[in-house]
Amino acid sequence: MSPSESPAAPAPAPALFVVTGAGPVGWTVAEQLAAAGHRVRVLTRSGSGPDHPRVEREAVDVSDPAQLGGLFRGAKAVFHCIHGSQYSARTWAEELPRAEATVLSAAGEAGAVVVFPESLYSYSEPGRPMTEEGPREARGGKRGIRTDLLKARAASATDTVSVVASDFFGPRVRTSHAGARMVKPVLAGKPLVVIGNPGLPHSFTYVPDLAAAMIRAAQDPGLWNRVWHAPTGHALSQRKIAEAFAAAAGARTPRVGGIPGWVLRTMAVVSPGARELAETVYQFEHPFVLDSSASEAALGLRPAPIQDAAAATVAWWGVQEQ
Repeated sequence: MSPSESPAAPAPAPALFVVTGAGPVGWTVAEQLAAAGHRVRVLTRSGSGPDHPRVEREAVDVSDPAQLGGLFRGAKAVFHCIHGSQYSARTWAEELPRAEATVLSAAGEAGAVVVFPESLYSYSEPGRPMTEEGPREARGGKRGIRTDLLKARAASATDTVSVVASDFFGPRVRTSHAGARMVKPVLAGKPLVVIGNPGLPHSFTYVPDLAAAMIRAAQDPGLWNRVWHAPTGHALSQRKIAEAFAAAAGARTPRVGGIPGWVLRTMAVVSPGARELAETVYQFEHPFVLDSSASEAALGLRPAPIQDAAAATVAWWGVQEQ
């Protein structure tokens, strides 16, 4: 090295991000972060998560403050992606507020923003297109729990971002209206039965689009302490998204039938599982539309074309079936 030359500055260390949960959202967030060159720490009860050299996996109960210890230290953001262990209001009430409070407290101590995936359950005027400024005051059952969680985040001293999505679809999405119960029959060339009216407009959010929006929001303090919408394509219908899966798979167009809401409500009298589904059947008895145009402009993101998203979904399911 000549006297006039200066030693090259060392490359900055990759940023650390923490992801709690390794369901379809947490897993996809971790994959996207790692692919972008970041360090990722995934915390789950089982120690699961993507197998990637930039991803470390820890078996942790994030609702237990003693277990979190220093796992958030140095993190730029925490993506809190756990869900209830069961799809029931009782389970959600027992598990979710406590876990969120613990994560918010630990993230606040570490100086990290907490980014949440959120649903449309709290929206109290779902009969019209739902925007970022729409009312979120739904009460009772699972809907009321989501409302209370959003209020707790708004009241927290820790910075937060909530990114709202409609019904999920995409790789790793199994327990969703556009998950296994739809894709498997389509790939097998069989008819399928959905909840409610299969022809009504209904928004579906591609999970990689949700993950990208969460990551984008985490990196800009100007976007914090707000509720944003994940980029979500034009509202289709349950019939139309099933047809998109069929076209991507080269399968025949499926015959799609619907279970009327009154049937679920009748079953709910004796079936706890039906009771939990009946609580949100309103989403399939009327148009259910998420408007993400304002968030797309703020985040600088657009949803994946439905043909591409359906193709990626079908390709993932094809691997699972082998």
